Amino acid sequence: MVTVQAQRTREAADVQLEYLEKLGDELARRGLQVRMVLPPGRVPSLYVVNPEARALEEHIYAGCGSDGEWWFWWSWAERISAAGDLAAAASAVQRVLASHSTT
Repeated sequence: MVTVQAQRTREAADVQLEYLEKLGDELARRGLQVRMVLPPGRVPSLYVVNPEARALEEHIYAGCGSDGEWWFWWSWAERISAAGDLAAAASAVQRVLASHSTT
């Protein structure tokens, strides 16, 4: 029983990292700086920074919701988009981290 649970946990962690890596690639293509954060014993995240305004930063998480679907999440536990919709997730992150100059 413990072996089966450990296997499921490992598989979920692999899925989680795969989604975060894909989102990181998309955000990097859009000009944001990204790095994977893998703290021991804690949930991994994707750290995203707007290089034009370094104060604009966020940790993005991937997780399976109570509906059984994988989602990207903000650090304040609000869903961004379904993990399968990279374009929507990347657009939302890019929008939130956009610097708006006032002229």
